[in-house]
Amino acid sequence: MTNVDQARAALGARLRELRRDARLSGIDLASACGWHSSKISRIERGKQSPTEDDLARWCDAVGNPAVLDDLVASLRNLRAMYLEWQRTVAAGHAHRQRQSIELEGQTKFIRWWVPDVIPGLLQTEAYARAVLTACIAVTDGRNDLDEALTARMQRQRVLRSGRRRFHMVIGEWALYRTVGDNTVMLGQLDHLSETIAHPCIRLGILPLTAEYRLPATNFVIYDRTQVLTETVSAELTITRPSEIALHEKTFATLAEQAAYGDEARAMIAAAAERRR
Repeated sequence: MTNVDQARAALGARLRELRRDARLSGIDLASACGWHSSKISRIERGKQSPTEDDLARWCDAVGNPAVLDDLVASLRNLRAMYLEWQRTVAAGHAHRQRQSIELEGQTKFIRWWVPDVIPGLLQTEAYARAVLTACIAVTDGRNDLDEALTARMQRQRVLRSGRRRFHMVIGEWALYRTVGDNTVMLGQLDHLSETIAHPCIRLGILPLTAEYRLPATNFVIYDRTQVLTETVSAELTITRPSEIALHEKTFATLAEQAAYGDEARAMIAAAAERRR
C-alpha cells in the first residue's frame, strides 16, 4: 500500500468513526446525503476519495460540522501527494521546472537516484532539450519547450552554491541509452565526466553487473523532509517519516554498490568510446 492509499484509508476510517458516533448505519447516512449506500462503503474503505462537497454533506448528516475544516485539509493533502502529469503540466513544463527551482533552492542535501537517464541538474542543454521534447510529446501538455528548457538550465545555478551538497547515483544504462543522437550523447558524457570533480557533487554510477539487492524506481530525497518519485502517469510526494527512511535505506544500498571517482570516469569514457 502506497502513502496515497494509506492516507485515503485513514480519511475513510475517520469518516466511519464520525458516522458510528452519530449512530447512523451506512444506509441511513446514504439516505441523508442522497447517495447510494455503496458510495459510503467505498469512501470508508479508502477505495474512493470524497469531494469537498461530499465531506460537507457527511458532516451535516452526522451533526458535526466543526470537523469539516480538518477533513478538507486532509483531503487537500491527499490530492497533493498524487499529481497526475496532465494536471502537473497543465500550466506548462516551464512552470514545473520553476517549482523545482524553488524546492531545490530550499534544500541543503539532495540525494538522487535515476536508473536510465541523466539527472536534470547534470544535463547539457542539448540533452535537456531532447528529454523535454519527449516529455511534452507523451503528456500532451502545452508546448512551451523553449521556456521550459530555459527554466531547466536555470535550475543548475543551485550547483554553484557551496552551501548545498548533492549525492547522485545513476544506472550505467543511462550512459548508453540514446537521448537525442550520438552528438548529444557525446557532449553529455563529456560534461558528466567533468562533473566528477565538482566539489559539491558526489556522483556514483551503478554498474550494469551490480547484484540485485532491492527494487528501486527513480526518486529524489530532499533533506529528510520529502521524497519525489515519478511514475508513467503521475508524480508522488512522500512525506511520511517511515517511507522517507525506507528511501534513505534504499539509496544507501545503491550508493554502496556504485562506482566513484576514476572508476566512474572510466565507465563514462568506455560509453563515449563506443559511440565514437
